[in-house]
Amino acid sequence: MTRQFESVTFADIEAARDRLDDESIIKRTPVERSTSLDDLTGGEVHLKMEHLQWTGSFKTRGAYNKIERCLEDGGVDRVVAASAGNHAQGVALAATTLGVGSTIVMPKGAPQAKVDATRGYGADVELVGTDFQAAMDHATGLVGDEGTEFVHAYDDPAIVAGQGTLGLEMYEDLPAVDTVVVPIGGGGLISGIATAFAELAPEIRIVGVQAADAATVPESLEKGDPVTLDSVNTIADGIATGGVSELTLSLIESHVDEVVTVTDGEIARAILLLLERAKQVVEGAGAASVAAILSDDLDVTGETVMPLLCGGNLDMTMLQTVLVHALTDREQLLRLRVRITDRPGKMEEVSGIIAGHGANIQAVRHDRSAPELDVGEATLVFQVETSGSAQSRAIIRSIRDSGYEVTHVNA
Repeated sequence: MTRQFESVTFADIEAARDRLDDESIIKRTPVERSTSLDDLTGGEVHLKMEHLQWTGSFKTRGAYNKIERCLEDGGVDRVVAASAGNHAQGVALAATTLGVGSTIVMPKGAPQAKVDATRGYGADVELVGTDFQAAMDHATGLVGDEGTEFVHAYDDPAIVAGQGTLGLEMYEDLPAVDTVVVPIGGGGLISGIATAFAELAPEIRIVGVQAADAATVPESLEKGDPVTLDSVNTIADGIATGGVSELTLSLIESHVDEVVTVTDGEIARAILLLLERAKQVVEGAGAASVAAILSDDLDVTGETVMPLLCGGNLDMTMLQTVLVHALTDREQLLRLRVRITDRPGKMEEVSGIIAGHGANIQAVRHDRSAPELDVGEATLVFQVETSGSAQSRAIIRSIRDSGYEVTHVNA
């Protein structure tokens, strides 16, 4: 399919790199080998730690390149953008650094840490709607006055070229890489990176990954046109755009070899794994690439692979949610419902069985009103910290062997 719009060339990416040649704007982020992920994937895993970038993500690359180009053309005094968080911070920092005012429209449910950080970088923040699309609709309505420029999160060649500077860096970091794994929201990041690799080393496999409940690229590729979702629901808010553009879809079609999806459960496990094994705090979008190489849909056995950790702005409330989910999935956080005769000493007896296994009871609830109970019966609902599934199974077995009906109610 022939698409009529300005695309992005390797020369555009090189020009963007020249504009970003300042460590106070964009720093070179490290690459670290993870032997833990080597063991889990069968590959040689090198993590590109772009979550350690100023603002906690790659977004300043594209935003700075876009605003600087506008200033080169003359006549811009203020920029406007819509974002769930990371683009907001990138635009705010770039605009303030370049002496330009900024107004950022964010969904009302955007993580408070990202809202506060965006204001801290000098932007005026407006909270509108419940999702990215509502924020986008409002933001585009603010553009119209002379000297005001809209900075799109992904549908702009200057944005894509700026993000593509990360591809240059990744290639220089590890030219022997076999597979590069990049999260996809609106597609600006992977479009830029893939364009860079297509020029530098077209034999390297470029894999995109989307959150399953916000995935638009697989269907867009199948139909040959961008698909937009009415709503998205994922813990990976940084890639929850719900759509791609003609520009980014065209570049994905041309330069990306494969696109996979991962569930929120897989993303949560990847966040916890990176925290435990790599000692890195990464948001859902940033962990999506690691979730992909751990999934059954992407085989990297025997390969040198570079997952991109693209963002580290993890809200503490979301971290708590992720930890509870991941620990529950591992059965390190166990919820049990035990049916008892409602007599003194029964709670103590069951608690003693659990304690006998060295597990810690976080909370217990005594319920006499469940409809399935007979007169004189009750249920005890325990929340227990364990060392994992083996200890959890042993606890359940011991409670049953003691004559109690017990149900594992994590699911």
